[in-house]
Amino acid sequence: MHLRGQLVHRIVPEDLGRRVSVRITLPEGGFTDIVGVVESWAENVLTLRRRDDSTVEVAESDIVASRVVPPVPPRRRGGRPPEAP
Repeated sequence: MHLRGQLVHRIVPEDLGRRVSVRITLPEGGFTDIVGVVESWAENVLTLRRRDDSTVEVAESDIVASRVVPPVPPRRRGGRPPEAP
């Protein structure tokens, strides 16, 4: 998350089970964002479960910004709503 020129790391171990977005530094420089549910947070490593059910481990030292995000809304059944007459 970018806030007035500052990157803010807002998640804490108590966010276990919540959906978060983390921005991490890449080995070659630059950043990437990961969104997932915090499954574990031990020894400075977070395990996040993505929407596709894959998991990724993130070293806390690689996180430059983070925040809790809303849960994924349930998908609608049956497609688009009916049109008004």
